[in-house]
Amino acid sequence: MKISLIQMNSQPDRDHNLRQALRLMQDAVDRDAPDLIVLPEHFDWSGGTPQQKSNAADAVPGGRAYDVLQDFAASHRVWLHAGSLLERVQGSDRIRNTTVIFDADGIEVGRYRKLHLFDIVAPDGKTYRESETVERGNDLLIYEINGLRIGCAICYDLRFSRLFDRLAQAGVDVIILPAAFTLQTGKDHWEVLCRARAIEFQVYFVACGQWGPYPGAGGETRQTYGNSLVCDPWGQVISRASDAVGFFTTYLEIDRVRAVRNLIPMETHRLDLTNVPVRSALP
Repeated sequence: MKISLIQMNSQPDRDHNLRQALRLMQDAVDRDAPDLIVLPEHFDWSGGTPQQKSNAADAVPGGRAYDVLQDFAASHRVWLHAGSLLERVQGSDRIRNTTVIFDADGIEVGRYRKLHLFDIVAPDGKTYRESETVERGNDLLIYEINGLRIGCAICYDLRFSRLFDRLAQAGVDVIILPAAFTLQTGKDHWEVLCRARAIEFQVYFVACGQWGPYPGAGGETRQTYGNSLVCDPWGQVISRASDAVGFFTTYLEIDRVRAVRNLIPMETHRLDLTNVPVRSALP
């Protein structure tokens, strides 16, 4: 399967972001004719104040970003893993951070809402409080294209291996993670975590990120790490974005997944440790 990753620099400006996404997706289709296009987290809106984010959240289905991508998928006969967008929640002041998947007919095949919310103080002192505005999801999503079973995750989910263990139990071959990783955490943790997830669960790991500066809640400039990449099931980085807005295309092959799993049959060795007692020798 041929897959194109779109690396964006989204801003608190939906018109700007959709123009950028459409231009890059069109370039990918014209040059490489992929089966599947992946967008980053927050492709439709990034930055601004919590109130601006809440106001920017749109209907799913029926919102502008949703409709634009649905039309693109149908008119270009391409699957879209639509990064994540801000989803309005009817009757609530909360929003969701939501991935939507469209097939090549433009039909929605599923949604994944981010489970782990990013509430930290980064090494540079900047505070992130995603839970101030975002309501966490409560389930996982798997879909299939060209014989590959694909599991969904978003950004901060990357740090929580139990999510990927659950997807592995469900038999996924590929995990796709749209992200907006900070520069400070990304430079130390992004690649090593992506490669680790690919190795420990013997999957292709597809990580599609935001790159570059955007305005934060207090007007300060924040930086995202970019470095969108694809790891194969052996943990090798087989494709990586340059340090800029753009896209790249690569291939995912089910035979590679099978070869790695035959070489080291981890699935047959994996134990359920939920009820295994932990003995303590601590004083």
